[in-house]
Amino acid sequence: MATINSNFLKLKAGYLFPEIGRRVKAYTESAPDKAAQIIRCGIGDVTEPLPSSVREAMHKGVDEQGDRETFHGYGPEQGYEFLRTAIVENQFADLGISADEVFISDGSKCDTGNILDIFGKGNTIAITDPVYPVYVDTNVMAGNTGDADEKGAYEGLLYMPCTAENGFVADVPTEKADLIYLCFPNNPTGAVATRAQLEAWVKYAKENNAIILFDAAYEAFIQDPEIPHSIYEIEGAKDCAIEFRSFSKNGGFTGVRCAYTIIPKQLTGKADDGSDVSLHQLWSRRHSTKFNGASYPVQVAAAAVFSEEGKKQVSDLITHYMGNAKLLREACQTLGLDVFGGENAPYVWVACPEGTTSWEMFDKMLHEAQVVITPGSGFGSAGEGYFRISAFNSRENVIEVCERLKTALTPVSA
Repeated sequence: MATINSNFLKLKAGYLFPEIGRRVKAYTESAPDKAAQIIRCGIGDVTEPLPSSVREAMHKGVDEQGDRETFHGYGPEQGYEFLRTAIVENQFADLGISADEVFISDGSKCDTGNILDIFGKGNTIAITDPVYPVYVDTNVMAGNTGDADEKGAYEGLLYMPCTAENGFVADVPTEKADLIYLCFPNNPTGAVATRAQLEAWVKYAKENNAIILFDAAYEAFIQDPEIPHSIYEIEGAKDCAIEFRSFSKNGGFTGVRCAYTIIPKQLTGKADDGSDVSLHQLWSRRHSTKFNGASYPVQVAAAAVFSEEGKKQVSDLITHYMGNAKLLREACQTLGLDVFGGENAPYVWVACPEGTTSWEMFDKMLHEAQVVITPGSGFGSAGEGYFRISAFNSRENVIEVCERLKTALTPVSA
């Protein structure tokens, strides 16, 4: 009989967002008259249409597929040169990144999980708490953890608490870690790391021969000119960091699927015999073996994000979503709630009213306001007592959510 990967049995009840979906479905079935009123501010899915420059480029790519002279079959697994070059010229100018250090994929969620394929067993893995659940769950699936305790924390992971006291930016640990997950701007808290904080992390990684897995999926939302957009803006980072980026949030590609991972050629890990091995070569081999590349029309569309018109249209999208975040922040502040994020990220991180758990807050907002939020505890034990509101929505819906918040919640000062 075929055996299974029993590490999957260690996973807690369900991935956060399917659990949210289950609760919403149960509610709509019990109150069908309310279903049409639900506004979803939970999952971080964009809502606005793809920019016209992107759509036009995609149409062009599809048309090329209809002509034998311009038809493209299998493309390079690592991505077409035109897109890799556009990424470097527009995102990493003067940072010393070359086009062949860019690997095109169908999503950062996939890459942050798949990257574990090139790392061995026995690494000490540092993860912030609260954290994007994929980082934890993929390590559980890969057998890098023990069982979870009653709070959902897995044995074998080095948890780094992110709290209001440290600005939701984890402190460099005193323990030694081998793999370090950092996400800035942060999902779920919306926090950003200063240059000095990132310099401390790079220093730590180099001193401990560790690798930073830097998720910069939301870098386009940074408004503060002093905040770095890339880990490679920090001197020495190319010796110790892999960066993940996506077209999902800035270009609206959540349903189109395109992202990229940067692995500098000088980055190495240790083989069993103690020798240094190129992580760039390992990922290239893994990519070529397990991935056939993102589709040609999608990569043509992604390249259009960097056209002059594309840049303007993406900027307009960012302005729209950050305008939503400002309204949500102000609405929660008016209620006397402690509010974080929403200034350099499309997520607003809010403290629950005193005595209310994060899942109780979720149920309250769903049942009383018909608004879907995300409970903080779904991102880790340190997320208990908070909830996340996504700014990805229409302006009309966000204005309505602000009104419903005021109706559903009694001001803390009252």
